[in-house]
Amino acid sequence: MTAELCLSDDYRPAESEPFMNDRQLEYFRRKLLAWKAELLEQSAETIEGLQESGRNVPDIADRASEETDRALELRTRDRQRKLVSKIDAALRRIANGEYGYCEMTGEPISLKRLDARPIATMTLEAQERHERREKVHRDD
Repeated sequence: MTAELCLSDDYRPAESEPFMNDRQLEYFRRKLLAWKAELLEQSAETIEGLQESGRNVPDIADRASEETDRALELRTRDRQRKLVSKIDAALRRIANGEYGYCEMTGEPISLKRLDARPIATMTLEAQERHERREKVHRDD
């Protein structure tokens, strides 16, 4: 992959192109990096907000409400932290030439699926089979 591949702002991967060519890889790399930057910015804002909201609220109902909001915010940020690690894994797959292929079957993951969920590691069919198996084993 070239260091600086020129992509127009309106470029979208197409089925008519060779699968996971340099342009498609660069498109998904940029999409993942932008998503990661957005998540990290939100995380920094949360930390800032939590530091500022460390005030002592005398009313017990207000304090409880503030604590509930803080706990919800922290859970959201924890989910986003896990998402950042999945984004990093997808970026590593791009670098290794493994991006876009199902980890279970080795088949190409549809471009529509990758565009909607660029961290996807399985085709839709493989994901559905995986979730069905997980549900069956969870019920045991």
